This record gives sequence, structure tokens and C-alpha cells, in this order.
Amino acid sequence: MGYVNAKLEEFEKFIYQKKVAIIGLGVSNIPLIEYLHSKKANITVFDGKTMDEIPKEIMDKLTEYAIPFFFGENYLKNLNGFNVIFRSPSCLPTKPELVEEAKRGAIVTTEIEMLMKMSPCKIIGVTGSEGKTTTTSLIYSILKHAGYNCYLGGNIGNPLFTKLSDILPDDILVLELSSFQLMGMDVSPNISVITNITPNHLNIHSSYEEYIEAKKTIFKYQNEDDIIILNYDNEITRKCKQEANSKVIYFSSKEKLDDGYIVDGNMIKECEDKLRRHILNTKDIKLRGIHNFENICAAFAATKTLVDESIAVQAIKEFNAVEHRLEFVRDLNGVKWYNDSASSSPSRTIAGLKAYDEDIILIAGGYDKNLDYAQLGKYIVDKVKGLILIGDTAKKIFNATSKAMEARNVQLPIYYCETLKEAVETADKIAKKDQVVLFSPASASFDMFKNFADRGEQFKKLVHEIS
Repeated sequence: MGYVNAKLEEFEKFIYQKKVAIIGLGVSNIPLIEYLHSKKANITVFDGKTMDEIPKEIMDKLTEYAIPFFFGENYLKNLNGFNVIFRSPSCLPTKPELVEEAKRGAIVTTEIEMLMKMSPCKIIGVTGSEGKTTTTSLIYSILKHAGYNCYLGGNIGNPLFTKLSDILPDDILVLELSSFQLMGMDVSPNISVITNITPNHLNIHSSYEEYIEAKKTIFKYQNEDDIIILNYDNEITRKCKQEANSKVIYFSSKEKLDDGYIVDGNMIKECEDKLRRHILNTKDIKLRGIHNFENICAAFAATKTLVDESIAVQAIKEFNAVEHRLEFVRDLNGVKWYNDSASSSPSRTIAGLKAYDEDIILIAGGYDKNLDYAQLGKYIVDKVKGLILIGDTAKKIFNATSKAMEARNVQLPIYYCETLKEAVETADKIAKKDQVVLFSPASASFDMFKNFADRGEQFKKLVHEIS
């Protein structure tokens, strides 16, 4: 007889005929509707979009299953009397309607939290303001090279809750976890990584402190047998050691640690008892930028107890940049074009600017997440030869750059464009041989695009259309 997940069986018995609310019709919740319907749960769906904004195939599915729904403004006013509420990540558990239902006795959870609670295997989780997708992908690649049967999920990969019946005790889940997913959880992965914490998503979180506390959930429920990997160079993550119950491993690109992983010149090294051993020369890998070398350190630390080092090194040497993250697009007449659409905050764009020695033409701007662009302005003045601005944050970035130019007594050509197409055409006109055109918005995408991936795909298409 094969393995049987007792926790999953218990859940399926519990959910039968229960009143279940699903908030949000995003990527992870659509398979969840299918699954819960098959288990005879009484489902009701809620979403802030209007009915016209809901894709036809989803509406057809709700009609086929005769599932009640509430859409549009005040969509949560009928949220009452449910046994279980699966919220979408962006619907924070602090919403008054969710708080009231929880007080009444409802279980307020997410697809990813229930996955973690019922998983029979080891879980590796990665969070952070920047670098979490690349770090998660590196860890997954290393484990696959080592022969593990792995599942990639969370913010990337596929929704995994409905795959629970296929997941075995010897498998490994590798999850990228956002602050929205972590907030309200009472479970942590066995091996956790925080790449860094800087201001982000302040248009949704009530405060920076709330955002930080959400990130810390990734280690708060660990025990002494678990591992938390922290960025020593980030003050917030460095201090997380004081709250950790698990083993702490640091990584750094600025300090020569006695224990942990460091970037030292062109070498990535493992440090043990003040001895520093060379592991990998950064010239032998395809990723660019000190931030990516830090991500590699975190991946080494996360897989140390699971994978032979030589296998990890080979996997990293073969690893290409994740799509939309300093992704090389094209060399046109000696000008190299890079897509960094996933950089949706100033600090991420700063990391991208640091990755290049060449002169840069920067295309930036997008949806405003209420972030501060002062530091970005200083780096633009240091690294950029031409600045092209689009989107809602164009004025903020312009003001920050103007202040930096005034302080340094320098001038930088700045161009305003109405569309991404116009921005690409402008970059093509002003970029010179041996320069880099970097599309790194330092802003979210929702003013002009579906998401950062849609934005990146449109950028690449426009670049390939240049003749």
C-alpha cells in the first residue's frame, strides 16, 4: 500500500458540507475551487472586481457548479457565518470583515498556509523585499541537480495545495513567500531564508512595522531542529537572530564572518570557526551583480544539509537569470538591452544599477507603492547617462534625481514618455555602442500593465521589433 497523507484525509472529512468562503479569484484559488467542489464543500466566492472584469471561463465554472458569488464594491459585506475562509494573499487578515469572522470562530487561512500545515515533507521557504524569486529558483535548481523530487510554489511555480495527495515524505517543497502570504500564518518552513527587508508594499500594509512582522513569520514557528538563513548586512534581518528559536546561518557581502557564507572579492566562501574556504569564483557564473552573489550564498546555506557541495556548485554555474530579473534581451549595434521588470521598488533598481560597469540608459517608472526614491536618485546620478521616465512615479523619480543632480552640480538628460513603446524608441535613439539599456521600473506595474511579467514581455517584444 502506498503512502497516505493522514492530515489531508482528516481535512477532507472536515470540509465536507462546510460553509467555505473563497476570497479572490487569483491563480491559486481557481484550482482550490475545483478541489473543494469535488469534496462537497458549500462554496461562496468573493472578489473586488466587477463581474465584467472576471474572465468568462471562470464565470462559466461558477455557473456550472452553481456557486454563489459577490463581486465589486463592498464585496465582503455578505461575509458572515462561514466555517473556513480562504483569503487571497492581497486580502490581508486585518480586514474588519475577516477579523469579525475569526472572532466568531471561522478559520481564516490561505491555500499556501494549508499546504504547509498538511505537507508530509520538508519545506524550504524564502522571503525578502528583493531577491526571493532568484534565491528560490537557485535552491530549486540545486535540489533538482541532486536528484530530489521537488515542488516549486508560493509566489512562483504552480499552486500546490491540490497536489498534496501526490507529495511524498521524501519530497521537498520550495516556496517563495510574500509578506501577504506570511501574514497571519502560524506555521513556518523547516528551512527559511530572509534575503533582506526594505520598505515595500506600503500602499497595502498599514505600516512598515506590519510589513516587517509579516516577514518574520517565516521563522517564528520554527523549532531548534530548523534553520533560518539571514542577511547579516541588513540591520533588520541581522537582529532577527534575537527572536529565532532555530539555528541561524548568516550570509554577507560586506563582512568577513566567522561562520556563514560570504562574498569576498570574486570569491564566494564558506566560513566555519573563523576559517574561510573558497567555494565558487563569481567569474564562473552567469548571474550578474553583488545582490545575485548574495542570493547564491543564501542558496548554498539553504541546501548545505541536503546536497553535496560539488553538485550545488555545478547547478549554480549552469543557472541562468530568472525571467524579468536582469534578463538579457538583445545586443543591437553594440548596445545591450536588459529586462528587469520584476524590480518594483527603488532598492531593487539600485541593485540592478550596481550590477553593470557599463554606462546605463535607464527606463524607469510605474505604479506608485508610496515608496521613497531619494536614494535611487543618488544612484541614478552616479550610474546613469540617460534617464527615461514613464508611469505614475515619473515625477517622484524626476524630483529625486533633480535633487541629487543639484547636490552634485551635474546634469543628466531626462526624457518623459507617455508609453513604454515611446520609451523604448527614445532609448534606441540615445543609446551608444557599449552602453546598456536597462528597463528597471523601481515601481509596480498596475498603472499600465496586468503585472510585472506582462510589462516585461511587452518590453522584450518592443526591443525585438527594433530594426
